[in-house]
Amino acid sequence: MSSPTQIPLEGYRPFSEEEMKKRAKDFRLEMQRRRSVRQFSSKPVPMEVIQDCLLTAGSAPSGANRQPWHFVVITDPAIKKKIRSTSEKEEYRFYNEDQNENWLRVLEPLGTGADKPFLETAPVLIAIFAEKWVMDDEGIKEKNYYVRESVGIAIGMLVTAIHHAGLVSLTYTVPRMGFLNSLVGRGANESPMMILVVGYPDPEARVPKIKKKSLTEISTFR
Repeated sequence: MSSPTQIPLEGYRPFSEEEMKKRAKDFRLEMQRRRSVRQFSSKPVPMEVIQDCLLTAGSAPSGANRQPWHFVVITDPAIKKKIRSTSEKEEYRFYNEDQNENWLRVLEPLGTGADKPFLETAPVLIAIFAEKWVMDDEGIKEKNYYVRESVGIAIGMLVTAIHHAGLVSLTYTVPRMGFLNSLVGRGANESPMMILVVGYPDPEARVPKIKKKSLTEISTFR
């Protein structure tokens, strides 16, 4: 096995301890303002902003640097309409099946329902796919590793970048998402993970009153 090519670490920027504390706190306060939004304005967003946010997501760490993700940016009203109609059929089934009773009880404080108008109203939907395997140059199937972990990190960075840019988002999943592959032209080697709904909030947007866990609840120091 040949030795990998190594290059100097050039992107790291050191800060004083006081500056680190300030940067960490400022970033925390900014991210604590982030909310998932379900009422969107139809105002178009600058596509350059979306592109930069995607490049941020694409810089995420991944297993063996395989970068097993693909982001499909959807602005076509016809495709958004189809996504909404198909998703709502699945949602109506989900909300009316008895075996989902516990899950629905957990969702109740958020005020969600089977109707998903934001899938049409929001100017941008980003369908996010996880690439399970690829074909190499010789047509041999190569498996990707730690796929869901890697794509999950990239999604987190994308949500963060969108908030930092001044937009709002909603992570949306539907019980059965396989219809997305044919709808947006992705292969069988990719699994749809979620739709990220992106745009400006409706001027009358409201969000549920929720509480985040404290540091003590989410962490342990040893």
